[in-house]
Amino acid sequence: MAPLLMAEGVTKRFGGLLAVNNLDFSLDQGAIVSVIGPNGAGKTTFFNCVAGFYRVDEGRILFDGRPIHALRRDHIAHLGVSRTYQSIRLFANMTAMENLLVGQHHHLSSSWIGAVLGLPSVRAEEEMANQEARRLLRFIGLQGRGDTLASSLPYGDQRRLEVARALATKPRLLLLDEPTAGMNPVERQQMTDFVRRLRDELGITILLIEHAMRVVMGISERITVLHYGEKIAEGTPTEIQSDPRVIEAYLGRGSQAQAVGQAAVAELAPVPPVPSPGPPTA
Repeated sequence: MAPLLMAEGVTKRFGGLLAVNNLDFSLDQGAIVSVIGPNGAGKTTFFNCVAGFYRVDEGRILFDGRPIHALRRDHIAHLGVSRTYQSIRLFANMTAMENLLVGQHHHLSSSWIGAVLGLPSVRAEEEMANQEARRLLRFIGLQGRGDTLASSLPYGDQRRLEVARALATKPRLLLLDEPTAGMNPVERQQMTDFVRRLRDELGITILLIEHAMRVVMGISERITVLHYGEKIAEGTPTEIQSDPRVIEAYLGRGSQAQAVGQAAVAELAPVPPVPSPGPPTA
C-alpha cells in the first residue's frame, strides 16, 4: 500500500537560511511517527510545508498520492490534513462547544441567506454540527463542559480541546506540534494515552513533533531525526537511541557524549537546570 504522506526532495529557504534541505520522508496509513531534532532543526518548517502554511522551494509533497505542495492550506485541510500548535491557539473567549463548531466550518455548506431565512436544511445541518461537537466533547472527557469558556479550562483540558477542534475537520492525518509542552509527568502520560486513542479508536494517522523524549520513545513506531534541515537518522526508537549521529546532534562530539552513555541517550533531551535554592528560613 502506498504511503499516506510522502515528501520527495523537499527544500525550504528563508533568505540565506536553508531550513529544510532535500528531505525525503514517508508516512504509512495508521502509523504514529515522530519527527525530532534539536531546536532549529527544521521540524516545524516541515510541518508548515505539509499543512500548506509555507510553499516549498523545491521538491513535492503527496497526500494519498495527490500533490498538495502547491495547494492552499484550506484545500489541504479539506483533503484531510489538520494540525495543532506548540502554543495553544483556542478562541479563549468562546466556549468549548463554540470552538468545536468553528472547527467544522470546512464541512458546512449552508449559506448566510439560508441562515437568515431559517431554512429546514440549515437547521438540520446546525443540529448535526451540534451533535458532532457533543460527541467530540465526550471523546476528550469534557462532556457537560460545553458552555465553559476555553480560557477557564485547566491546561490539560485546553490541550485536548485544541486537538478535538482539529478532529472536527475530520482529518485522516493529524500533525501534532509538541502536544505535551508545559505539562507535568501525569498530564504527559494522559496526553500520550489520548494520542494513542486517536489512532486506535478513530483510525487517524499521527505525525508528531515532541521534545519530551519519554513520550516520543513510548508512543512512536518510527522516528525521523532532523539536524540543520537535513534528515540524519530514521528508524525504530531502539535504533534511534543508539545511533551515533543522533547522539552527536544532541550531545556534541567527544568525551561528553561518551560519558553520558546509553542511559542518557534513551532520554535524548538536555537535563533541565537545577533551580537555585530559595532564601534560608528562620
